[in-house]
Amino acid sequence: MKNIILLFIFSFTLATILPAQIEKGDVLIKNGTVITITDGVKENSDVLIRDGIIRRIGKNISVEGIHTIDATGQFVMPGIIDAHSHIGIDVVNEGTDPNTSDVFVGDAINPFAISIYRALAGGVTASHAMHGSANAVGGQCETIKHRFGSIDPEDMKMAGAPRTIKFALGENPMRVHGEGRRIVPRTRMGVEQIFREGFAKAQDYMAEWDRYNTDPDGAKEPPKFDMKMETMADILRGEIIIHCHSYRADEILMLLDVLEDYGVSKICFQHVNEGFKVAPELAAFGASASVFADWWAYKFEVYYSTAYNAAILTRNNVVTSINSDSGELIRHLYHEAAKTQRYGDLSDNEALRLITLNPAIQLGIDDRVGSLEIGKDGDIAIFSKHPLSIYAVPQVTIVDGVVRFDINGDTEDMRMDVDPEAKISTFVDHSYSEEDRCMQGLFEFFIDRK
Repeated sequence: MKNIILLFIFSFTLATILPAQIEKGDVLIKNGTVITITDGVKENSDVLIRDGIIRRIGKNISVEGIHTIDATGQFVMPGIIDAHSHIGIDVVNEGTDPNTSDVFVGDAINPFAISIYRALAGGVTASHAMHGSANAVGGQCETIKHRFGSIDPEDMKMAGAPRTIKFALGENPMRVHGEGRRIVPRTRMGVEQIFREGFAKAQDYMAEWDRYNTDPDGAKEPPKFDMKMETMADILRGEIIIHCHSYRADEILMLLDVLEDYGVSKICFQHVNEGFKVAPELAAFGASASVFADWWAYKFEVYYSTAYNAAILTRNNVVTSINSDSGELIRHLYHEAAKTQRYGDLSDNEALRLITLNPAIQLGIDDRVGSLEIGKDGDIAIFSKHPLSIYAVPQVTIVDGVVRFDINGDTEDMRMDVDPEAKISTFVDHSYSEEDRCMQGLFEFFIDRK
Protein backbone atom coordinates (compact mmCIF):
# COMPACT_ATOMS: atom_id res chain seq x y z
CA MET A 1 0.00 0.00 0.00
CA LYS A 2 2.86 2.35 0.84
CA ASN A 3 4.34 1.79 -2.61
CA ILE A 4 1.04 2.61 -4.26
CA ILE A 5 0.76 5.84 -2.29
CA LEU A 6 4.34 6.75 -3.11
CA LEU A 7 3.80 6.06 -6.80
CA PHE A 8 0.77 8.33 -6.72
CA ILE A 9 2.82 11.08 -5.03
CA PHE A 10 5.58 10.48 -7.56
CA SER A 11 3.19 10.83 -10.48
CA PHE A 12 1.62 13.96 -9.01
CA THR A 13 5.04 15.49 -8.34
CA LEU A 14 6.21 14.84 -11.89
CA ALA A 15 3.06 16.33 -13.32
CA THR A 16 3.63 19.41 -11.17
CA ILE A 17 7.34 20.09 -11.55
CA LEU A 18 8.12 18.26 -14.78
CA PRO A 19 5.32 18.87 -17.26
CA ALA A 20 5.65 16.77 -20.39
CA GLN A 21 7.83 18.58 -22.90
CA ILE A 22 8.99 17.44 -26.30
CA GLU A 23 12.77 17.60 -26.63
CA LYS A 24 13.76 20.36 -29.03
CA GLY A 25 17.27 21.21 -30.15
CA ASP A 26 19.56 23.79 -31.71
CA VAL A 27 21.63 22.97 -34.76
CA LEU A 28 23.34 24.84 -37.58
CA ILE A 29 23.70 23.08 -40.93
CA LYS A 30 26.43 24.67 -43.03
CA ASN A 31 27.30 24.84 -46.74
CA GLY A 32 24.77 22.38 -48.10
CA THR A 33 22.64 22.37 -51.22
CA VAL A 34 19.32 23.29 -49.60
CA ILE A 35 16.21 21.94 -51.32
CA THR A 36 13.40 24.02 -49.86
CA ILE A 37 10.51 22.59 -51.97
CA THR A 38 8.65 25.92 -51.85
CA ASP A 39 11.44 28.42 -52.58
CA GLY A 40 13.79 26.69 -54.97
CA VAL A 41 17.23 25.19 -54.42
CA LYS A 42 19.86 27.23 -52.61
CA GLU A 43 23.50 26.32 -53.25
CA ASN A 44 26.14 26.52 -50.51
CA SER A 45 23.60 27.63 -47.95
CA ASP A 46 22.99 27.22 -44.25
CA VAL A 47 19.95 26.33 -42.14
CA LEU A 48 19.69 27.48 -38.53
CA ILE A 49 17.36 25.67 -36.13
CA ARG A 50 16.71 27.12 -32.70
CA ASP A 51 14.49 25.45 -30.11
CA GLY A 52 13.30 23.00 -32.75
CA ILE A 53 12.19 25.65 -35.25
CA ILE A 54 13.84 26.82 -38.48
CA ARG A 55 14.95 30.42 -37.81
CA ARG A 56 17.15 31.29 -40.78
CA ILE A 57 18.04 29.98 -44.24
CA GLY A 58 20.86 31.66 -46.11
CA LYS A 59 24.59 31.98 -46.62
CA ASN A 60 27.32 32.63 -44.06
CA ILE A 61 25.18 32.15 -40.95
CA SER A 62 27.42 32.15 -37.91
CA VAL A 63 26.38 31.22 -34.36
CA GLU A 64 28.76 30.53 -31.49
CA GLY A 65 28.38 27.53 -29.22
CA ILE A 66 25.86 25.60 -31.30
CA HIS A 67 26.01 22.06 -32.66
CA THR A 68 27.16 22.48 -36.25
CA ILE A 69 26.91 20.01 -39.13
CA ASP A 70 29.13 20.52 -42.16
CA ALA A 71 26.99 19.60 -45.18
CA THR A 72 29.53 20.60 -47.81
CA GLY A 73 28.85 18.59 -50.95
CA GLN A 74 25.65 17.20 -49.44
CA PHE A 75 21.94 17.84 -49.95
CA VAL A 76 19.64 19.20 -47.28
CA MET A 77 15.92 18.63 -47.68
CA PRO A 78 12.74 18.56 -45.57
CA GLY A 79 12.24 15.41 -43.56
CA ILE A 80 10.37 12.79 -45.56
CA ILE A 81 6.75 12.11 -44.55
CA ASP A 82 4.94 8.80 -45.06
CA ALA A 83 1.17 9.19 -45.33
CA HIS A 84 0.54 5.45 -44.91
CA SER A 85 2.50 3.44 -42.38
CA HIS A 86 2.02 0.92 -39.59
CA ILE A 87 5.35 1.34 -37.80
CA GLY A 88 5.31 1.76 -34.04
CA ILE A 89 2.11 -0.28 -33.70
CA ASP A 90 1.23 -3.99 -33.67
CA VAL A 91 -1.87 -6.03 -34.54
CA VAL A 92 -3.36 -3.11 -36.42
CA ASN A 93 -6.79 -4.56 -37.34
CA GLU A 94 -9.70 -4.46 -34.91
CA GLY A 95 -11.51 -6.81 -37.26
CA THR A 96 -14.48 -7.55 -34.99
CA ASP A 97 -17.06 -5.26 -36.59
CA PRO A 98 -17.48 -3.61 -40.01
CA ASN A 99 -17.37 -0.25 -38.21
CA THR A 100 -14.76 0.14 -35.46
CA SER A 101 -14.52 3.92 -35.46
CA ASP A 102 -14.47 3.82 -31.66
CA VAL A 103 -10.90 2.48 -31.46
CA PHE A 104 -7.81 4.67 -31.63
CA VAL A 105 -4.32 3.77 -32.82
CA GLY A 106 -2.88 6.55 -30.67
CA ASP A 107 -3.62 4.50 -27.56
CA ALA A 108 -1.16 1.81 -28.65
CA ILE A 109 1.98 3.56 -29.95
CA ASN A 110 5.19 1.69 -29.09
CA PRO A 111 8.11 4.13 -28.74
CA PHE A 112 10.59 1.24 -28.50
CA ALA A 113 9.82 -0.06 -32.01
CA ILE A 114 13.09 -0.31 -33.91
CA SER A 115 11.14 0.32 -37.11
CA ILE A 116 10.93 3.98 -36.08
CA TYR A 117 14.72 4.23 -36.03
CA ARG A 118 14.99 2.41 -39.35
CA ALA A 119 12.59 4.93 -40.86
CA LEU A 120 14.86 7.72 -39.60
CA ALA A 121 17.73 5.94 -41.36
CA GLY A 122 15.81 6.59 -44.57
CA GLY A 123 15.33 10.29 -43.86
CA VAL A 124 11.71 9.88 -42.70
CA THR A 125 10.83 12.22 -39.84
CA ALA A 126 7.05 11.74 -39.60
CA SER A 127 4.51 9.13 -40.57
CA HIS A 128 0.85 8.31 -40.39
CA ALA A 129 0.39 5.32 -38.06
CA MET A 130 -2.77 3.76 -39.44
CA HIS A 131 -5.38 1.24 -38.47
CA GLY A 132 -5.53 -1.70 -40.88
CA SER A 133 -7.99 -2.31 -43.71
CA ALA A 134 -10.07 -5.18 -42.30
CA ASN A 135 -13.05 -2.90 -41.62
CA ALA A 136 -15.07 -0.74 -43.99
CA VAL A 137 -14.80 1.91 -41.26
CA GLY A 138 -11.67 1.27 -39.26
CA GLY A 139 -10.17 2.98 -36.25
CA GLN A 140 -8.79 6.46 -35.84
CA CYS A 141 -5.14 6.87 -36.79
CA GLU A 142 -2.24 8.88 -35.35
CA THR A 143 0.28 11.18 -37.01
CA ILE A 144 3.63 10.60 -35.31
CA LYS A 145 7.00 12.29 -35.22
CA HIS A 146 9.93 9.87 -35.22
CA ARG A 147 11.38 10.93 -31.88
CA PHE A 148 13.19 7.64 -31.37
CA GLY A 149 14.95 7.58 -28.03
CA SER A 150 12.02 8.83 -26.01
CA ILE A 151 10.41 6.30 -23.66
CA ASP A 152 7.02 8.04 -23.53
CA PRO A 153 4.44 7.05 -26.17
CA GLU A 154 2.93 10.53 -25.92
CA ASP A 155 6.19 12.01 -27.22
CA MET A 156 5.65 10.22 -30.52
CA LYS A 157 2.37 11.97 -31.20
CA MET A 158 2.45 15.12 -33.30
CA ALA A 159 0.52 17.49 -31.07
CA GLY A 160 -2.09 19.49 -32.93
CA ALA A 161 -2.17 17.24 -35.99
CA PRO A 162 -5.73 16.83 -37.34
CA ARG A 163 -7.60 13.67 -36.49
CA THR A 164 -7.74 10.99 -39.18
CA ILE A 165 -9.58 7.71 -39.67
CA LYS A 166 -9.12 4.63 -41.82
CA PHE A 167 -11.79 3.51 -44.30
CA ALA A 168 -11.43 0.53 -46.63
CA LEU A 169 -13.00 -0.60 -49.88
CA GLY A 170 -12.99 -3.93 -51.65
CA GLU A 171 -11.70 -7.37 -50.83
CA ASN A 172 -10.34 -6.81 -47.33
CA PRO A 173 -13.58 -5.90 -45.47
CA MET A 174 -15.51 -8.34 -47.69
CA ARG A 175 -13.19 -11.22 -46.81
CA VAL A 176 -12.95 -10.50 -43.08
CA HIS A 177 -16.68 -10.00 -42.48
CA GLY A 178 -18.65 -11.54 -45.33
CA GLU A 179 -16.51 -14.61 -45.92
CA GLY A 180 -15.04 -14.91 -42.44
CA ARG A 181 -18.05 -14.10 -40.25
CA ARG A 182 -20.98 -14.26 -42.70
CA ILE A 183 -22.13 -10.73 -41.96
CA VAL A 184 -22.40 -7.60 -44.07
CA PRO A 185 -20.35 -6.70 -46.03
CA ARG A 186 -19.92 -9.71 -48.24
CA THR A 187 -20.05 -7.69 -51.46
CA ARG A 188 -18.86 -4.32 -52.70
CA MET A 189 -22.47 -3.21 -52.46
CA GLY A 190 -22.46 -4.16 -48.80
CA VAL A 191 -19.33 -2.08 -48.18
CA GLU A 192 -21.17 0.97 -49.48
CA GLN A 193 -24.07 0.33 -47.13
CA ILE A 194 -21.76 0.24 -44.11
CA PHE A 195 -20.76 3.83 -44.93
CA ARG A 196 -24.32 4.97 -45.57
CA GLU A 197 -25.65 3.28 -42.44
CA GLY A 198 -22.87 4.75 -40.31
CA PHE A 199 -23.44 8.30 -41.55
CA ALA A 200 -27.24 8.03 -41.33
CA LYS A 201 -27.09 6.80 -37.74
CA ALA A 202 -24.64 9.57 -36.90
CA GLN A 203 -27.04 12.16 -38.30
CA ASP A 204 -29.80 10.79 -36.05
CA TYR A 205 -27.39 10.76 -33.09
CA MET A 206 -26.43 14.38 -33.72
CA ALA A 207 -30.09 15.37 -33.99
CA GLU A 208 -30.89 13.70 -30.65
CA TRP A 209 -28.12 15.62 -28.91
CA ASP A 210 -29.11 18.86 -30.63
CA ARG A 211 -32.67 18.46 -29.32
CA TYR A 212 -31.41 17.72 -25.82
CA ASN A 213 -28.93 20.62 -25.79
CA THR A 214 -31.59 23.00 -27.09
CA ASP A 215 -34.18 21.96 -24.48
CA PRO A 216 -32.61 19.75 -21.78
CA ASP A 217 -35.68 20.18 -19.57
CA GLY A 218 -37.85 18.62 -22.25
CA ALA A 219 -36.05 15.30 -22.02
CA LYS A 220 -35.91 12.93 -19.08
CA GLU A 221 -32.24 12.19 -19.63
CA PRO A 222 -29.56 12.90 -22.23
CA PRO A 223 -29.06 10.51 -25.15
CA LYS A 224 -26.76 7.57 -24.48
CA PHE A 225 -23.15 8.40 -25.26
CA ASP A 226 -21.79 6.31 -28.15
CA MET A 227 -18.11 6.66 -29.04
CA LYS A 228 -18.64 5.12 -32.46
CA MET A 229 -21.37 7.61 -33.30
CA GLU A 230 -19.33 10.48 -31.84
CA THR A 231 -16.55 9.65 -34.30
CA MET A 232 -18.88 9.33 -37.28
CA ALA A 233 -20.51 12.62 -36.29
CA ASP A 234 -17.11 14.32 -36.19
CA ILE A 235 -16.44 13.10 -39.74
CA LEU A 236 -19.72 14.74 -40.81
CA ARG A 237 -18.66 17.93 -39.03
CA GLY A 238 -15.39 17.98 -40.98
CA GLU A 239 -13.24 17.41 -37.91
CA ILE A 240 -11.70 14.13 -39.11
CA ILE A 241 -9.91 13.43 -42.41
CA ILE A 242 -10.78 10.10 -44.05
CA HIS A 243 -7.90 8.03 -45.41
CA CYS A 244 -9.41 5.23 -47.47
CA HIS A 245 -7.75 2.00 -48.59
CA SER A 246 -8.79 1.69 -52.25
CA TYR A 247 -7.85 0.12 -55.56
CA ARG A 248 -10.63 0.04 -58.14
CA ALA A 249 -11.90 3.11 -59.96
CA ASP A 250 -15.58 2.08 -59.68
CA GLU A 251 -15.35 1.87 -55.89
CA ILE A 252 -13.52 5.17 -55.65
CA LEU A 253 -16.37 6.85 -57.55
CA MET A 254 -18.88 5.06 -55.30
CA LEU A 255 -17.34 6.50 -52.15
CA LEU A 256 -17.18 9.96 -53.69
CA ASP A 257 -20.93 9.72 -54.29
CA VAL A 258 -21.55 8.63 -50.69
CA LEU A 259 -19.46 11.47 -49.30
CA GLU A 260 -21.21 14.00 -51.54
CA ASP A 261 -24.60 12.78 -50.32
CA TYR A 262 -23.56 13.34 -46.71
CA GLY A 263 -21.62 16.57 -47.20
CA VAL A 264 -18.19 15.12 -46.37
CA SER A 265 -15.29 16.67 -48.27
CA LYS A 266 -12.07 15.67 -46.49
CA ILE A 267 -10.64 12.47 -47.96
CA CYS A 268 -7.32 11.06 -49.09
CA PHE A 269 -7.52 7.82 -51.07
CA GLN A 270 -4.74 5.39 -50.13
CA HIS A 271 -3.02 3.11 -52.68
CA VAL A 272 -5.63 4.19 -55.28
CA ASN A 273 -4.04 2.01 -57.97
CA GLU A 274 -6.69 2.86 -60.54
CA GLY A 275 -6.70 6.52 -59.61
CA PHE A 276 -5.31 7.42 -63.03
CA LYS A 277 -8.66 6.32 -64.53
CA VAL A 278 -10.63 8.83 -62.45
CA ALA A 279 -8.04 11.57 -61.92
CA PRO A 280 -10.30 14.42 -63.16
CA GLU A 281 -13.10 13.28 -60.84
CA LEU A 282 -10.73 13.15 -57.86
CA ALA A 283 -9.49 16.64 -58.66
CA ALA A 284 -13.01 18.02 -59.04
CA PHE A 285 -14.03 16.60 -55.67
CA GLY A 286 -10.88 17.91 -53.97
CA ALA A 287 -9.76 14.44 -52.95
CA SER A 288 -6.07 13.61 -52.66
CA ALA A 289 -4.24 10.37 -53.45
CA SER A 290 -1.43 8.53 -51.68
CA VAL A 291 -0.12 5.86 -54.03
CA PHE A 292 2.45 3.13 -54.47
CA ALA A 293 5.15 3.88 -57.01
CA ASP A 294 5.00 0.49 -58.71
CA TRP A 295 3.18 -2.10 -56.61
CA TRP A 296 0.27 -4.01 -58.13
CA ALA A 297 -0.90 -7.50 -59.20
CA TYR A 298 -0.40 -8.94 -55.71
CA LYS A 299 -4.10 -9.82 -55.57
CA PHE A 300 -6.95 -9.88 -58.04
CA GLU A 301 -8.46 -6.44 -57.43
CA VAL A 302 -5.01 -4.90 -57.90
CA TYR A 303 -4.41 -6.73 -61.15
CA TYR A 304 -4.25 -3.55 -63.20
CA SER A 305 -2.28 -0.40 -62.47
CA THR A 306 0.58 1.63 -63.91
CA ALA A 307 3.84 3.20 -62.83
CA TYR A 308 2.55 6.41 -64.43
CA ASN A 309 -0.17 6.66 -61.79
CA ALA A 310 1.48 9.34 -59.64
CA ALA A 311 2.40 11.45 -62.65
CA ILE A 312 -1.08 11.27 -64.20
CA LEU A 313 -2.68 12.25 -60.91
CA THR A 314 -0.19 15.10 -60.48
CA ARG A 315 -0.82 16.40 -64.00
CA ASN A 316 -4.55 16.43 -63.19
CA ASN A 317 -3.91 18.64 -60.15
CA VAL A 318 -4.61 15.92 -57.58
CA VAL A 319 -2.45 16.37 -54.47
CA THR A 320 -0.47 13.13 -54.66
CA SER A 321 2.03 11.40 -52.41
CA ILE A 322 4.06 8.18 -52.49
CA ASN A 323 3.58 5.95 -49.45
CA SER A 324 5.23 2.80 -48.15
CA ASP A 325 2.68 0.74 -46.19
CA SER A 326 5.82 -1.15 -45.17
CA GLY A 327 8.38 -1.08 -42.40
CA GLU A 328 11.02 -1.85 -45.02
CA LEU A 329 9.95 0.33 -47.96
CA ILE A 330 9.62 3.36 -45.69
CA ARG A 331 13.45 3.53 -45.68
CA HIS A 332 13.47 3.92 -49.46
CA LEU A 333 10.78 6.49 -50.16
CA TYR A 334 13.28 8.75 -51.88
CA HIS A 335 13.94 5.92 -54.34
CA GLU A 336 10.19 5.46 -54.80
CA ALA A 337 9.82 9.15 -55.60
CA ALA A 338 12.64 8.87 -58.15
CA LYS A 339 10.66 6.22 -60.04
CA THR A 340 8.09 8.90 -60.90
CA GLN A 341 10.75 10.63 -62.96
CA ARG A 342 11.67 7.42 -64.74
CA TYR A 343 8.06 6.70 -65.69
CA GLY A 344 6.27 10.05 -65.49
CA ASP A 345 8.90 12.66 -66.28
CA LEU A 346 8.16 14.74 -63.21
CA SER A 347 10.63 17.45 -62.30
CA ASP A 348 12.94 17.08 -59.31
CA ASN A 349 10.72 19.32 -57.22
CA GLU A 350 7.51 17.61 -58.28
CA ALA A 351 9.00 14.22 -57.40
CA LEU A 352 10.26 15.37 -54.01
CA ARG A 353 6.90 16.98 -53.19
CA LEU A 354 5.44 13.47 -53.35
CA ILE A 355 7.32 12.55 -50.15
CA THR A 356 7.43 15.92 -48.37
CA LEU A 357 4.89 18.71 -48.81
CA ASN A 358 2.10 16.68 -50.45
CA PRO A 359 1.79 14.05 -47.69
CA ALA A 360 1.94 16.93 -45.19
CA ILE A 361 -1.04 18.52 -46.95
CA GLN A 362 -2.90 15.20 -46.89
CA LEU A 363 -2.36 14.92 -43.13
CA GLY A 364 -3.19 18.59 -42.50
CA ILE A 365 0.26 19.39 -41.09
CA ASP A 366 1.73 21.40 -43.99
CA ASP A 367 1.81 24.55 -41.86
CA ARG A 368 4.54 22.88 -39.77
CA VAL A 369 6.42 20.42 -41.97
CA GLY A 370 6.96 19.36 -45.58
CA SER A 371 9.19 22.22 -46.72
CA LEU A 372 12.14 24.21 -45.43
CA GLU A 373 10.71 27.55 -44.41
CA ILE A 374 11.36 29.95 -41.55
CA GLY A 375 8.95 29.15 -38.73
CA LYS A 376 8.44 25.51 -39.62
CA ASP A 377 9.60 22.57 -37.51
CA GLY A 378 13.28 21.68 -37.74
CA ASP A 379 12.68 18.31 -39.41
CA ILE A 380 15.46 17.73 -41.92
CA ALA A 381 17.15 14.94 -43.86
CA ILE A 382 20.71 15.29 -45.16
CA PHE A 383 21.83 13.11 -48.10
CA SER A 384 25.26 12.36 -49.52
CA LYS A 385 23.99 12.87 -53.09
CA HIS A 386 20.85 14.35 -54.59
CA PRO A 387 18.01 12.42 -52.88
CA LEU A 388 16.62 11.28 -56.25
CA SER A 389 19.92 9.72 -57.21
CA ILE A 390 20.27 5.95 -56.90
CA TYR A 391 23.60 6.65 -55.19
CA ALA A 392 22.10 8.85 -52.46
CA VAL A 393 22.63 7.70 -48.87
CA PRO A 394 20.97 9.42 -45.88
CA GLN A 395 23.61 10.86 -43.54
CA VAL A 396 21.76 12.70 -40.79
CA THR A 397 18.07 12.93 -39.86
CA ILE A 398 16.89 15.69 -37.55
CA VAL A 399 13.52 15.96 -35.78
CA ASP A 400 12.63 19.18 -33.95
CA GLY A 401 16.27 20.22 -34.12
CA VAL A 402 17.41 16.98 -32.44
CA VAL A 403 19.67 14.58 -34.34
CA ARG A 404 17.83 11.25 -34.28
CA PHE A 405 19.95 9.47 -36.88
CA ASP A 406 23.63 9.92 -37.67
CA ILE A 407 25.21 7.41 -40.02
CA ASN A 408 28.67 8.11 -38.64
CA GLY A 409 27.82 8.59 -34.97
CA ASP A 410 25.24 5.91 -34.16
CA THR A 411 26.10 2.49 -32.79
CA GLU A 412 25.55 -0.65 -34.85
CA ASP A 413 22.64 -1.77 -32.68
CA MET A 414 20.25 1.05 -31.84
CA ARG A 415 17.59 -1.02 -30.14
CA MET A 416 16.56 0.17 -26.67
CA ASP A 417 16.93 -2.63 -24.14
CA VAL A 418 15.47 -3.09 -20.69
CA ASP A 419 17.74 -4.59 -18.03
CA PRO A 420 15.56 -6.79 -15.77
CA GLU A 421 18.25 -6.74 -13.06
CA ALA A 422 18.38 -2.96 -12.80
CA LYS A 423 16.58 -1.12 -10.02
CA ILE A 424 14.65 0.75 -12.66
CA SER A 425 14.63 0.06 -16.38
CA THR A 426 17.85 1.31 -17.96
CA PHE A 427 17.59 2.06 -21.64
CA VAL A 428 20.51 1.69 -24.00
CA ASP A 429 19.90 4.82 -26.00
CA HIS A 430 22.26 7.44 -27.41
CA SER A 431 19.73 10.25 -26.89
CA TYR A 432 18.60 9.50 -23.33
CA SER A 433 17.71 13.01 -22.17
CA GLU A 434 18.48 14.89 -18.98
CA GLU A 435 14.74 15.06 -18.29
CA ASP A 436 14.50 11.26 -18.44
CA ARG A 437 17.42 10.96 -16.02
CA CYS A 438 15.76 13.46 -13.70
CA MET A 439 12.54 11.45 -13.78
CA GLN A 440 14.49 8.29 -12.96
CA GLY A 441 16.17 10.06 -10.05
CA LEU A 442 12.88 11.29 -8.65
CA PHE A 443 11.39 7.83 -8.93
CA GLU A 444 14.30 6.26 -7.05
CA PHE A 445 14.16 9.04 -4.45
CA PHE A 446 10.54 8.27 -3.59
CA ILE A 447 11.05 4.49 -3.65
CA ASP A 448 14.04 4.81 -1.29
CA ARG A 449 11.82 6.71 1.20
CA LYS A 450 9.25 3.90 1.50
